[in-house]
Amino acid sequence: MSNFIVKKVAVLGAGVMGAQIAAHCINARIPVVLFDLPAKEGPKNGIAIKAVENLKKLSPAPLGNPADAAFIGVANYDDDLEQLRGCDLIIEAIAERMDLKHGLYQKVSPFIAPHAIFASNTSGLSINALAEGFSSELKARFCGIHFFNPPRYMHLVELIPTTGTRADILDDLEAFLTSALGKGVVRALDTPNFVANRVGIFSILATIAEADKFGLSYDVVDDLTGAKLGRAKSGTFRTADVVGLDTLGHVIRTMQDNLADDPFASVYVTPKPLADLIAKGSLGQKSGAGFYKKSGKDILRLDPATGDYVASGKKADDVVMRILKKKDVAERMKLLRESTNPQAQFLWAIFRDVFHYIGVHLGAIANNARDVDFALRWGFGQDQGPFELWQAAGWSQVAQWVKEDIDAGKALSSAPLPAWVFDGRAGVHTAEGSYSARTNRYEARAQLPVYGRQLFPAVLFGEAAPPSGKTSFEDESIRLWSLDDEILIVSIKTKVHAIGPGVIAGLGRAIALAEADYHGLVVWSPDEPFSVGADLQAMLPLFMTGGVKAIEPEEKKLQEAMLALRYANVPTVAAVSGMALGGGCELALACARRVANLESYMGLVEVGVGLVPGGGGLMYGARRAAEERALAPDTYLLDYLKKYLMNAATASVSKSAIEARQMGYLLGADVIVLNRYELLAVAINEARAMYASGYRAPLKAGIPVAGRSGLATITGQLINMREGGFISAHDFHLGRTIAEVMCGGDVEPGSLVSEEWLLAHERAAFMSLLTHPKTQERIMGMMQTGKPVRN
Repeated sequence: MSNFIVKKVAVLGAGVMGAQIAAHCINARIPVVLFDLPAKEGPKNGIAIKAVENLKKLSPAPLGNPADAAFIGVANYDDDLEQLRGCDLIIEAIAERMDLKHGLYQKVSPFIAPHAIFASNTSGLSINALAEGFSSELKARFCGIHFFNPPRYMHLVELIPTTGTRADILDDLEAFLTSALGKGVVRALDTPNFVANRVGIFSILATIAEADKFGLSYDVVDDLTGAKLGRAKSGTFRTADVVGLDTLGHVIRTMQDNLADDPFASVYVTPKPLADLIAKGSLGQKSGAGFYKKSGKDILRLDPATGDYVASGKKADDVVMRILKKKDVAERMKLLRESTNPQAQFLWAIFRDVFHYIGVHLGAIANNARDVDFALRWGFGQDQGPFELWQAAGWSQVAQWVKEDIDAGKALSSAPLPAWVFDGRAGVHTAEGSYSARTNRYEARAQLPVYGRQLFPAVLFGEAAPPSGKTSFEDESIRLWSLDDEILIVSIKTKVHAIGPGVIAGLGRAIALAEADYHGLVVWSPDEPFSVGADLQAMLPLFMTGGVKAIEPEEKKLQEAMLALRYANVPTVAAVSGMALGGGCELALACARRVANLESYMGLVEVGVGLVPGGGGLMYGARRAAEERALAPDTYLLDYLKKYLMNAATASVSKSAIEARQMGYLLGADVIVLNRYELLAVAINEARAMYASGYRAPLKAGIPVAGRSGLATITGQLINMREGGFISAHDFHLGRTIAEVMCGGDVEPGSLVSEEWLLAHERAAFMSLLTHPKTQERIMGMMQTGKPVRN
């Protein structure tokens, strides 16, 4: 078997998508060169240069570290095509016009290396039509590669072959996209808008049509169709504004132009409010106005009847909210269908319309039902795909309801559901595989070697669950288990994986068990976040009944658990994805190694509730500063300490694992993984490798601290900030408290102190703040609103 190694990527087109695809290659540490037209004025690479500069300003940030924009090479089509010969993957991402793409292909084709894969990032143009004029040899290495916007964050990439694309080309590209770039790949058919946009845009059009039918305003629709349905919290119209109304209009036109004979063709009409907004240049968020616009601090919504913007903020009716909170999907769907409330009728209608659409079109738009569901989950942010939802609600009953609505003329098309829907099946997802209307059989998942790294892949409702492993211990807070009897896995079970007494006790049990019977220990939970830190709710009863004295023993147990992780006699590895905040960050820092997904957001955020880190976070900063300074002994310790002090004093949270490394929360030996479904496998392999190489816990050593002179210097800087109005009096108090702990207290500069010394100071500072009225205000504010109080 030969390796397909992408040593360099070229992206043709420095527009929004092209530049962000290039940025994500840099996130993955893959060299990339970004091409565009030669500039008419200034440097010939000016267009690409400007696009790279703009990457630093975009939000959400395309780059894990904005400074990494410097690694993106820039080029133009006149002078630099020779650079293409050294590229293993070339992605074209210019405007969605067949003539422009063909013109560019003619120009670049002679420079494409014989081994390179050539792909078009098109959202819906025919891949076979794009390949017209290619030699058969180049056509065999050409395909569609449809990233979703923004490319760093959206998990979906659709791969679309031509009739002549080689199978090994697709396999190699799928493996690269999955592991190197962290994506979920769906292989799509060469049909207009492929899978996700075909169903997703129909769903948007159906939502607009049904909202108009039931007289619902845009803000109500967004409240109904956002997080309450397990979809993107921005809902329908606000999401359209974010994507860009011109982009939405283009995708709709693709359906209009290519699906005239479709039984749902009447739905593919650009809604008048959307057409009017596009005509006016009101293209959504990027132009400042769309279905919504911001006026000062207020968000206004468009009133399509008048064309004016009016106050927004209307919400779903209480009766509908109660229905949506029902846990049983079948009951929920039945209540929506039977309700006389217009909002409930609207929700049933949009579910019915999509079920109708995917039932009629499955054989034409996708290889199987699995691809439809993953396309909608990964490309449109849905918790469940439409086939999953249909199956969970009761396949046969829902099918009958849809048929009744079609027969009654309530549906958007009179096309009947196909016969396979009514053949007695319980659904389309089974342990055997997912149903394909094209082949009339259940198709298993792809067996590419790259998927062996996904020990717990995304699972659809009705599919076979992955192996659950062998449990050694489990309670309501924690599970200790293993897949192989070599590496013990710790999974926190509490809400948002908050750390309370049960988790602390479980960590102690895990370390003892791992040292007795296993080769290593991995901290990993199957869902995000990694951990949001201390469980304030669990601590409140202790505080109310016993005051600070009741909290201190629990705080000491937390610190002891963190030290036990650090000095365990087997390797300990934290598998981090999502938020690792406060005590969650300290838990990761206590482990011997970290394996972090790119989307890891790490930080010591305790000042947000008026506290300081109490689980070893300040001790860690003092120790790491001393270790870094030891490599350059003629420098000042404060120069290294300042980074860790400011991280804690400002509650800074990394915006990526790359930034977490800059902040000192990830070290050189730690691993960054782009696909979160590979996280556990990589963490287990790290633990195995550490054990096999003779891992020993670090030796305990004294930590040189900055002492009273370092504290005096930092205090002076804090006074300047307070007098300048940059921080409040309580922020000053918190900052000085953090500095006092990290400087080692009232000791001589350069004094050697132990970790236990620093932890004792950290614990004492934490306890003293618990009784401070300003801290109590912050704690209560956070518990009541979920937002930090600045006092």
